[in-house]
Amino acid sequence: MRPLRLLVPFVARYRGHVAGALVALVAAATATLAVPLALRRVIDHGFVADNAALVNSYFLWLIGVVAVLAAASASRYYLVTWLGERVVADVRAAVFAHVVRLSPAFFDRTMSGEIVSRLTADTTQVKSAVGSSASVALRNLVLFLGAAVMMVVTSPSLSALVLAAIPVIVLPLVGFGRAVRRRSREAQDVLAESSGFATEAVGAVRSLQAFTSEDYAAARYRDGVERAFVAARGAMRARAILTAIGIFLVFSSIVVVLWMGAQDVLAGRVTPGALGQFVLYAVFAAGGLGELSQTWGEISQAAGAAERLGELLAEHSEVADPANPVALPAGRDATLAFEDVSFAYKAGAGPALKDVSFRVSAGETVAIVGPSGAGKSTLFALALRSYDPNAGRVVIDGVDLRATSLAALRRRIAIVPQDTTILAASVTENIRFGRPDADPAAVRAAAAAARVDAIAARLPQGYDTIVGERGVTLSGGERQRIAIARAILKDAPILLLDEATSALDAESEAAVQAALDELRRGRATLVIAHRLATVLNADRILVLEGGRIVEEGDHASLVARGGLYARLAQLQFEAGAEALDQSRAALG
Repeated sequence: MRPLRLLVPFVARYRGHVAGALVALVAAATATLAVPLALRRVIDHGFVADNAALVNSYFLWLIGVVAVLAAASASRYYLVTWLGERVVADVRAAVFAHVVRLSPAFFDRTMSGEIVSRLTADTTQVKSAVGSSASVALRNLVLFLGAAVMMVVTSPSLSALVLAAIPVIVLPLVGFGRAVRRRSREAQDVLAESSGFATEAVGAVRSLQAFTSEDYAAARYRDGVERAFVAARGAMRARAILTAIGIFLVFSSIVVVLWMGAQDVLAGRVTPGALGQFVLYAVFAAGGLGELSQTWGEISQAAGAAERLGELLAEHSEVADPANPVALPAGRDATLAFEDVSFAYKAGAGPALKDVSFRVSAGETVAIVGPSGAGKSTLFALALRSYDPNAGRVVIDGVDLRATSLAALRRRIAIVPQDTTILAASVTENIRFGRPDADPAAVRAAAAAARVDAIAARLPQGYDTIVGERGVTLSGGERQRIAIARAILKDAPILLLDEATSALDAESEAAVQAALDELRRGRATLVIAHRLATVLNADRILVLEGGRIVEEGDHASLVARGGLYARLAQLQFEAGAEALDQSRAALG
């Protein structure tokens, strides 16, 4: 049960509800335990004509007990169910808030679908434990203990026999409970793996259909859920055996006790009423243990789910705020610098960057070019402190990024990525993603600057139109314009552009380029360029190859040097000229 300790801080927030549930539980158990006392008196003293009034009073008293039982049971149900829903909502929120703050290194090795599975399926298991199973188990434990005490009071000799059988009943519960937890954990792991694949497949369904891979995807998912079923079947089998053993042992002990009690009644050692009272308490005790055999299995399943959630909460980000963050200088100007930076994504792997040094000052545009895998995107990842360099340092205004807070750092940077993230929300909400507290006027101004207003004009609800998951209803160029609007809205002093106009047509690119030129003014701008035509006017161009800066200069000087940049330029511009000649020829 150790993994369930994860829930203690969440439950402790609602001590009043917990206390109310415990009071209701004890009241219900006490009312239940009072019933046999009345039954004994009715049997021993009530079944004669002279005692009719006494019988009536006993039954009226029982009606009052039942009323208390009903009210207490209803209160317990409401409070415990409320706790289950409330605690699981808090757990989900806490786990998600923790996960989204983990560094990209965690997501490099973890499937997003598995995380979603833990947030949904595993928390549902936990809700079952907190909102039902734990309460039922506690109720039956209280009922068992109360019934055991009353059994001893009623007949010590018969109680000794019943209590001696308890270890025989409890030990199998514990042993099989561990088996249930282990098999439940296996089932959840396999199901999470299948959910991860399903999330990827659904997200890429157009590509999947284009390659006619529907059968492959369906077969792979079917295999995963089948393995999850096999693992769950093992847990079900263990629970079934656990239940059967518990019920057999419990009720067999009642039969034996009833037979011995009958012998005592025949011998005159106990009254019929006392035997009836004892048997009822024995049934309560046996029923409590029988219910425990089932709820123990459910709690064991929840323990397996809590263990998986605990693993997520135990993950630590590889980049974190320092104990005493240094404040970054305020103001509109900022300087970004890399100083002898080396970095590898994995220990033992080849370096993505090696001894890279350069500076981007306020108002300056520096372009990064080079072949695929040269390390261009890694520079952006280090500038945003998604990773920390293995050697050297990245600084803003002289402050090492590791010395300041992540929030302060990222507030100073706006980025337009090549692969734009669009939420299943409205156009306005997607733009406000760049600055959640922005007022509507600022959002519309940023949208107009990025030419998003033309997009909104053709949509059914304008800026309030929901654009679908990943912006599926928008073109690539339209998604890119929304990303540019976000950067304009954020209005940060450092700007990172990853081929920000690559998905735009020529007419749209000219219009948006004007917005980007205005956005770059006064800012330190670092540009990743795949198309060299987009950086001809950059103040400096850095050429990366194999993680090193091999050339530096402006377009003219680099072409004149005849190195890697000149070769890349020749390939691109000659290919462009050839394509233009072909187009002119086709048009006659």
